[in-house]
Amino acid sequence: MYLFIKALHIISVISWMAVLFYLPRLFVYHVENKDNKEFVKVVKVMEYKLHKFIGIPAFWGTLITGILMLALNPEIFKTGLWIHIKIALALLLVAYYIHLAVLRKQLEIDQCKKSGKFFRMYNEVPTILMILIVFLVILRPF
Repeated sequence: MYLFIKALHIISVISWMAVLFYLPRLFVYHVENKDNKEFVKVVKVMEYKLHKFIGIPAFWGTLITGILMLALNPEIFKTGLWIHIKIALALLLVAYYIHLAVLRKQLEIDQCKKSGKFFRMYNEVPTILMILIVFLVILRPF
């Protein structure tokens, strides 16, 4: 059962990371083309569908399967500091995703004041966290 849950976790993480990488990129296009109302209208639909139909299920799939793996294998907490750091970084990804949802809602009602430059830089956050998480899981330092 554990390996089945682990496989579902990896599938969910890949799907969720796709959203974490692409949604802020859509935000760049959105804010940099705000004068082109027809384009923005299309991007708003893309943002909504990406978040609602891929992001939310992938987020919950990642969270639930991750918690299940920890519950089924509590001994992992005895393998070193790496797992605690990995969980902390994963929680930062959760906070980032929640903030993306808030920003998407602001953009939807034309209330977001962030620039394209902000979103270009903000788009790097999940990449950095992903790199750190993968190295922690594979190398298990500490």
